[in-house]
Amino acid sequence: MTNNSHTLRPFKVLGIQQIAIGATDKKALQKLWVDLFGLEVTGQFTSERENVDEDICAIGSGPFKVEVDLMQPLDLDKKPAVQTTPLNHIGLWIDKLPEAVQWLTAQGLRFAPGGIRTGAAGFDICFVHPKGNEEFPLSGEGVLIELVQAPPEVVKAFAALAAESH
Repeated sequence: MTNNSHTLRPFKVLGIQQIAIGATDKKALQKLWVDLFGLEVTGQFTSERENVDEDICAIGSGPFKVEVDLMQPLDLDKKPAVQTTPLNHIGLWIDKLPEAVQWLTAQGLRFAPGGIRTGAAGFDICFVHPKGNEEFPLSGEGVLIELVQAPPEVVKAFAALAAESH
């Protein structure tokens, strides 16, 4: 890749449109994404051909809306195996990271070692552990999730969007 390779690309990646997360049973995914993180289930999708029973959730609205699909297979023995597709990690903008970590920890959510620290892009970050344990039974259900402190301009943009939609 050369520095001017972007001039050859006929498109731009504008943001995250969707995140699809699979598990053998989506109840644990619902506990994390709907109960703890507060996402709203906006739809359901079931497909025998795709071997999926899926809850469609949303983060944000308008151009900032990101779809989060919580999937489980209709049949564990059939393909595609939506529960085994690996996802390294996903990043979520958080407006008040310290408060979020404190509250989520109190709910029994397990965080990866390291606590809140400066990440590669210069933002404060921490990670939700992909697996629970006895002390903290709730987890990312197999997915490593990075919580990222949104800088003031991102918080402001989301706040402005929310104000416009009301």
